Amino acid sequence: MADGSPRLLQAATRHVRSRIFDSAGWDEFLQRPDDIIISTYPKCGTTWMQRIVGMMIFQSAAPFAVQDSSPWPDFLFIPREATAAMAAAQTHRRFVKSHLPYDAIPVHEGVKFIHVARDGRDAAMSFFNHKLNYTPETLAHMDQLSLQHPKFGDRNPPIPTDPADHFRGWVAGYEDDLGDPGASFFHLEKSFWAARHEPGVLLVHYNDLKADREGEMRRIAGFLDIAVPDALWPQIVAAAGFDAMKSNADALMPKAGNIWKGGGKTFLHKGTNGRWRDVCAAEDLASYEAKVAREFTPALANWVANGRIVAGDPRDASD
Repeated sequence: MADGSPRLLQAATRHVRSRIFDSAGWDEFLQRPDDIIISTYPKCGTTWMQRIVGMMIFQSAAPFAVQDSSPWPDFLFIPREATAAMAAAQTHRRFVKSHLPYDAIPVHEGVKFIHVARDGRDAAMSFFNHKLNYTPETLAHMDQLSLQHPKFGDRNPPIPTDPADHFRGWVAGYEDDLGDPGASFFHLEKSFWAARHEPGVLLVHYNDLKADREGEMRRIAGFLDIAVPDALWPQIVAAAGFDAMKSNADALMPKAGNIWKGGGKTFLHKGTNGRWRDVCAAEDLASYEAKVAREFTPALANWVANGRIVAGDPRDASD
């Protein structure tokens, strides 16, 4: 291409405009042929993967400001011009953040996608804490964005203060998709599952990162064709642990205090699974299981709930 961008292989086939994300941001984002796009549903390990990939690119376990190192084209809180300027100024191999499904992002030659999945019940619990701790300024900004857009024209719905109520609304959809079904957990997982055989797509699971962090990190490095010196591996594996990341939260997320009460330490909340078992009502968990059965194939449902170590490699699944 005349502007140096790689050849377009597949245009986006879906426009997603939720209350927080807009896929139109990718229309003006000039991709590079070695870009890495990390796209996940919120609270499924996005920052974790950005930290891992960043350490591999920078060849260092030292903390870096994730938000200042990884452009996010679909985020409505940051003007597109600012995101484009940050991305254009980067001289290192770029790792770009998204919370969009695969079908809402244009696919270019050479660009690689990493998608991190997590059990929906765990994602919903973590998303509750994420939303509950927005600062008043963040909530006001969200209202302003919503009021100004013709799709919504109203303030954001109140965030439930009870995790069980939030989970119920999440299963129903309105706490999940943030105003656009294309941004939903269920569509996003189906979209990346459909792309699992693409050579430029790698599916990683939160459970597997917890169970075998080094093994998954080596798999990621291989997919990205990044050589990590043997002496550096123990350092970056240790630095990618949850406790290490939380202890460095202020360095990793220096601007988090602008969005969440408590800043980065609130954003990096617990990093645990299974908290829904003691919180959600049996009938709501049954509703979740029924929705999974409607929306997912058996193989996708197994993958989302368990990950590759238990369910097998997604590329080997027939459905």
